[in-house]
Amino acid sequence: MAVNSPNSPRQKMINLMYLVFIAMLALNVSVEVLDGFRLVDDSLGDTSLTMQERNTQIMAELEAYNRLNPEKAGIWYDKGVQVRTMSDSLTQYIASLKQKMVQQADGKKGDLANIKHKEDLEAASVVMLSHIGGEGKKLRESIVQYRETVSSMVTDASRKSIIQRSLQTVSKTGNKSWEESLFEHMPLAAAVTILSKLENDVRSAEGEALLNMLNSIDSEEFRMNSLNAKLIPESDVVIQGGTYNARVILAAEDTTRRPILTLKGITQQTSVNGTFSLPANSTGTFPVEGFLELAGKEGTTEKYPFSGSYTVVEPMATIAPSLMNVLYAGIDNEISISIPGFAPQDINAIITNGELNRRGNKWLVRPNAVGQDVTISVSVRTEGDQVQQLASQHFRVRALPDPSPYLEYRDNNGIMVSLKGGSISKATLLNSEGVKAAIDDGILHVPFQVKSFRTLFFDSMGNAIPEVSNGSRFSDRQKEQIRRLSRGNYFYISGVRATGPDGTEREIAVMELKVN
Repeated sequence: MAVNSPNSPRQKMINLMYLVFIAMLALNVSVEVLDGFRLVDDSLGDTSLTMQERNTQIMAELEAYNRLNPEKAGIWYDKGVQVRTMSDSLTQYIASLKQKMVQQADGKKGDLANIKHKEDLEAASVVMLSHIGGEGKKLRESIVQYRETVSSMVTDASRKSIIQRSLQTVSKTGNKSWEESLFEHMPLAAAVTILSKLENDVRSAEGEALLNMLNSIDSEEFRMNSLNAKLIPESDVVIQGGTYNARVILAAEDTTRRPILTLKGITQQTSVNGTFSLPANSTGTFPVEGFLELAGKEGTTEKYPFSGSYTVVEPMATIAPSLMNVLYAGIDNEISISIPGFAPQDINAIITNGELNRRGNKWLVRPNAVGQDVTISVSVRTEGDQVQQLASQHFRVRALPDPSPYLEYRDNNGIMVSLKGGSISKATLLNSEGVKAAIDDGILHVPFQVKSFRTLFFDSMGNAIPEVSNGSRFSDRQKEQIRRLSRGNYFYISGVRATGPDGTEREIAVMELKVN
């Protein structure tokens, strides 16, 4: 009789595939993390538009000065045009990389505004790191060229330092390049957000350079008809536990007079270049509103109001396999549903093809049928008791994998031991409670009920002697055969039929045992 031994090549392959499957399940990522990247990307996009509007206003002022006195302002206006052109070119290139990643994951019709495969781990690596046509090195070289060219035009040491620091291309991990540290095995949603931050950094550097050029013109000779306070953050997104760093300046800055900064009615301490810091101890979006006071030549004081905001997010790092988002039929699948900035009691969720119940801060999902996808839709109750639909996620429903048979007994120290194959003493074997079955791999723990099994012994002539038990315990005939075994003899437990919580009965793997 042919026996499917655990040591056979076929069984080894099954075991390997199962380990890979469990590893993929362990690396799965929750939908709220991917949606969180989308919220951050939207915030970065809004900030980038604000920076472009600010930079456009500065360029308009440079152009006005150039019309009035091209001899003095012309050199700075020409440099401003050059910086503006370089910035537009670089940000357009970065935007094209985001579109390439989305098309790599979602196909030629992929839409950056509606990414379908946010969890895709391959798209960023293919576009940025592939040996043929990888854009990562080209992007790094473009940023370096932009940084050095723009820095060479800036005369203010503090602004030059800000540009150099915000556009660093040195990897923080010694064994990886800058592009590998950013895009290797990175989910598509995170990679797009990283590129959006790079766009922001370019626009911020552009603004620093243009302000330096504007301030380099003799402000006493070229008086402005309007002064506006500008809030310039190093980043609008802050990791929880960090600090929010920003500058508040006037468009026509006088370095001989330092304005007084007031936030929410409280005078703030600032550095020489106007930098101030705010704590970031909790998540959410926080306003930054106040005004600058600047004394005029006649002793009068003018106030210049400003407003802005910054977002604090939790530290996030995701490693997600593709082709996942799987739920198992017949059992309660535990999932997490959370929305940054909202209490758990304000969050609600509904499901198709199954049952969904809240247990504390967790949710339990029990799908109805194998092969029919489950859709979970999440909503939140906002101020004024309004309900806002936020997101939905599709899950595939699969049958539970086969369990493993095992023998359970207590060792000499009274500790319960599970044996899935190998050596066992005759006394321990006879005193065990019989054959059990379960999925128990550190992630799933699902017990099955053994309905029957077959033992297979071999006599001295090599003839097979099968015995059947119609339950989970050894029958009397099976025990008698076990007593006849000598040390070093092998026998097999096969034909194990077990029923899981999903109600399906299946025949599972063979056990090989050796009497010691």
